[in-house]
Amino acid sequence: MRNYAQPLRYGRIFPPHAAWLAQRRPEAPLEPELPIVDAHHHLWERPDQRYLLPEFLAELNCGHNITATVFIQCHAMYRAGGPEALRPVGETEFVNGIAAMSASGNYGPTRIAAGIVGYADLTLGAAAGAVLDAHVQAGGGRFRGVRHSAAWDADPVIGNGSPTPGLLARPEFRAGLRELTRRNLAFDLWVFHTQLAEALDVVRALPETSFILGHCGGPLGYGPYAGKQDEVFAQWKAGMQALAGCPNVVVKLGGMMMRLAAYDYGALEMPPTSAELAAHWGPYITTCIELFGAERCLFESNFPVEKMGIGYSEIWNAFKLLAAGASASEKRALFAGTAERVYRL
Repeated sequence: MRNYAQPLRYGRIFPPHAAWLAQRRPEAPLEPELPIVDAHHHLWERPDQRYLLPEFLAELNCGHNITATVFIQCHAMYRAGGPEALRPVGETEFVNGIAAMSASGNYGPTRIAAGIVGYADLTLGAAAGAVLDAHVQAGGGRFRGVRHSAAWDADPVIGNGSPTPGLLARPEFRAGLRELTRRNLAFDLWVFHTQLAEALDVVRALPETSFILGHCGGPLGYGPYAGKQDEVFAQWKAGMQALAGCPNVVVKLGGMMMRLAAYDYGALEMPPTSAELAAHWGPYITTCIELFGAERCLFESNFPVEKMGIGYSEIWNAFKLLAAGASASEKRALFAGTAERVYRL
């Protein structure tokens, strides 16, 4: 099923192909009453894709019980002018407006963007505090933290989130993290599996900071990592096992469509079923739950990014299949409770 002839498709966000996705009828939701907090999604308007409130509402109208969501920064609607450091506050202003629309109840029961994670340049050090205060003010009580990507790989095929390596070790960056901690805000930690030792170092250095590790710790499966599944898994698992020993870390389960490249969605005739996706992602997600426990794991849709390879109902069904053996209390934590706690919803 793999086709790496076009490796640059990985690590890049491609808009979904509606006709391709429509080849499968949406699956009926499993356990439709189970409360879900979608702990990671985006909203944006880009030249090749519009994904705003109407588009997200269409996803939510699939029968799963999505009670609330958390918006994660994606460089949307930055301010066009003013101080450079404060321009990302425009994203929080934009999302808080959508959250306020949702909170009116006129768009259904889901509290969309009940938590907002924005961007601030934490390399500003102590000066990042003023930016964080502006986010808090703009967030209408919903601002919960920052994602400043540290994901970096030497191979340009990977597509980096950070322009330079070693971000997490920089003293000024850690000073910015301390400003987050002083304000009871969390840090969404985005690295690749090759950087988990760097993540461990900063997590241990800042034990009072709440770290939310994204996308199962960023396992890679394309470019220089193609065909090295066993090696990647072993390296990834060792890094995750070390992080699991740090009580200030929780891990988001999902978000591997682009990076793990377990299958080449662009080469498949049909979109995968939930069972097929669960089989591909299962070794990583079940290992995370075993290492961290349900109380420190939370599921994420990562939509619309994952929509390049699967539908919204199907991705939640895949997660429910993977959690089928969990107890009722564990399911409560995995699908909603952990997200409610760490994002203070």
